[in-house]
Amino acid sequence: MLKLLADENFDNTIVRGLLRLRASLDLVRVQDVGLSGKDDPSILAWAANENCILLTHDVATITQFAYERVIQGLSMPGVIEVRTDASIKRIIEDILIIVDCSLEGELEGQIYYLPL
Repeated sequence: MLKLLADENFDNTIVRGLLRLRASLDLVRVQDVGLSGKDDPSILAWAANENCILLTHDVATITQFAYERVIQGLSMPGVIEVRTDASIKRIIEDILIIVDCSLEGELEGQIYYLPL
């Protein structure tokens, strides 16, 4: 099963909805692992070290740093960029589809944009 890391400003309603529907989901928040206030490269490095896909709303900077890791040949397990104006129900369904239909390592070096 894919491991997920929710960025610091990621909508907690989505996190709660995911965990309510799938209690077994391997999902932690940046705040839960001591990364509050850390910069994007540090969060991406932690996610890579733990083999976690990053869930974020931060299209402005995370994308650039994620692709920089790929260009440098560093691990980047994947990023899921979520629009803030999308339906929460739809986002939860899309994340669960990705989790259910992806093998570990399959999102390596990729950025997905939700909703699908």
